[in-house]
Parts: sequence; C-alpha cells; structure tokens
Amino acid sequence: MVLKTFGWSFAITALGLVAGVIYGGWEAFGVVAILCILEISLSFDNAVVNAGILKKMNAFWQKIFLTIGVLIAVFGMRLVFPVVIVAISAKIGPIEAVDLAFNQPDKYQELVTDAHPSIAAFGGMFLLMIFLDFIFEDRDIQWLRWLERPLAKLGKIDMLSVCIALVVLLITSMTFATHAHQHGGAHIDKAQTVLISGVAGLITYLVVGGLSGFFENKLEEEEEREHEAEEEAKRSGKKVSAVQLAGKAAFFMFLYLEVLDASFSFDGVIGAFAITNDIVLMALGLGVGAMYVRSLTVYLVRQGTLDDYVYLEHGAHYAIGALAVVLMITIQYEIPEIITGGIGVALIAWSFWSSVRRNKALAAAEGKADASGDKTEVTSGV
Repeated sequence: MVLKTFGWSFAITALGLVAGVIYGGWEAFGVVAILCILEISLSFDNAVVNAGILKKMNAFWQKIFLTIGVLIAVFGMRLVFPVVIVAISAKIGPIEAVDLAFNQPDKYQELVTDAHPSIAAFGGMFLLMIFLDFIFEDRDIQWLRWLERPLAKLGKIDMLSVCIALVVLLITSMTFATHAHQHGGAHIDKAQTVLISGVAGLITYLVVGGLSGFFENKLEEEEEREHEAEEEAKRSGKKVSAVQLAGKAAFFMFLYLEVLDASFSFDGVIGAFAITNDIVLMALGLGVGAMYVRSLTVYLVRQGTLDDYVYLEHGAHYAIGALAVVLMITIQYEIPEIITGGIGVALIAWSFWSSVRRNKALAAAEGKADASGDKTEVTSGV
C-alpha cells in the first residue's frame, strides 16, 4: 500500500538527490534534501485539507486533481514561479533568467543578490501573515499552551495580524534606510523598494485568502443546494440529476483546491529563497516535495485517517514564522543556508516528537481507564 502510493515519490526523490550531487556536489545534496523536508512539512496541512475535500469528489474529479493538478502544482508553482519572482525582481525576462542561471551563474547570482531585499520583503510579509493568522486563532488543540493561549485571546482584536505585519515592515525598512545612510547611502533607494515589496506581499496574501474564502463559500452553497435537491426528490418521489449536481459541486471543489494549493505553494517557494537563490536546486527540492504532498493526499484518502500527529500543523506554522523572520533579517545580514533550513527542520521534528508523546499518553490513559473499568465490573460482580 505504502510502496504503491509513494513509489513514484521515492523514485523522483532518488533522481532529485542524485541530480543535486551531479549539479553541485554534496553541499547541493544537503540543500535539496532540506528543501524536500521543508516543502513536505510546510505542505502537510495542505495534504490533510486536500484529503478532506478530495474524498467527497467522485473518481473522475479525483483523477483530474491528481493529474492536471500535479502539473499546475509542480511545474507551475514550484518550477516556474521561482523564475518569475527572480525575473520580476531583477527586471529581466523569464527566459533570460533561466539562461543566466545555467550559462552565467555569476551574473545571475549578482542579479538575485541585488534583488534579494525585494524578494525577502515580499516573502517575509507573506509568510509572516500566514504565521500570525494561525497563532492568533483560538484552537481546541494547542501545542505550546503558555504561548498560544494568551495570543489566541489577543487574536480577538480585529486586523491585529495586519497591524503587526505592517509595524514589522516599517521597522525593517527604516532600519535598512538607516543602515544604508551610515554606509554612504549607496542603497538608500532600496529602503523604499523593501517597503513597496512588503506591502505587495501583504496584498498578495489578502487576495489569495479572499479567493480561497470565495471558493469555499461557493462550495458550501453547492453542497447545500445538492442536499436540498435530494431531500425534495425524496419527498416528491422524483429523480434528480445527481451527476449534474455532483459535477457542479466537484467543479467548485476543484477550483477551491487549486487556489488552496497555490496559496500553500507560496510559503514553500518563498521559504526556499531563505535557504538558496539557486533556481536549479530550488526546482529539484520543491518538485520532489510537491510529489510527496500529492502522494500523501492519496494515502490519507485511501486510509481514511487524517492528522494522527496533531502538532505537525503547529510545527509547520512555527517554521513558517521562523522563515519569515529569517527573510527579514537577510535583507541586511547573511545567514548560512544550513542554519536557515535547520531551524525549520528542528521545529517540525519537535512537533512530531510532541505528537508521538501525546498519542502515547492518550493511549496509556485509555488503558488505565479500561483497566479500572474492568476492575469495577469484577468488584461489583462479586
């Protein structure tokens, strides 16, 4: 079952890691491996959400999502999107960006380094909003209760996450301007670029969230309409075109899933820029990770079990928050790629370990409860 579901992902992982070694040696191997782990961990909650919706769709639409959806997710968002970001930031054409990356790596690296403040500001704001909206939401399951409980209470204040993100952006841009002024003002114009790029990242997050909400509402409306039609058909004894209704609902499900997948892809792609600027390594790592997300979605649907490790979603969002902070810091200071990737991997591992401990504690508590119940029954029987 596992080999059948994850077989292609395992094969592509091996090819991706070998390609990384051939391309840039063992250091590139490490970067590709970290990007794979980053993409899988950040998209774990995406796979859970996908599985919850995908199981409601018929076989035809499931196949559409797992074929056309893969092309959009892997080639569109994980491979093309990083090139587009570099092209826009460096003010060059996408084809030219790819050509420079392969044939003139030094020139490409120079352009990316020059465009890094705008990329970091855009991505930092986008990731920061994802983290803040998560941490300010009141949840039944809390990982770090001492932190999440008071923050959930603060989250009742409207637009708090947007206000905090804008304050962080203002402080970052002002600090950058001050730093540039102290060093002769050579990059004083970059402070404005940082501010504009950060606002663009914030707007992008709000637009993606709005689209997701729009399609989610449409989906709920279609499901409610289908349910009402079925109830009416039962009362009147008439037949209803279930295929047509299911098709409309499934179509909105498909659109909703693609918008969700695109939004989750943003954090992986933007987070990857905190680890490496090399689009080849980025494409290898994120492409492999995206395949695992699809395989994990299928696995969760077929197994019928979702989210056994309840803190993984928390760990993924804390990793997003850490990457947001790292990106904002890298506007001025260089941080080694291994440290950047290691922070995210450590947070994911910690959340997984916490989930395993929680599951063991719950199992032990249930065992004790069953034992005491059996003892009570025996005593009462005597």
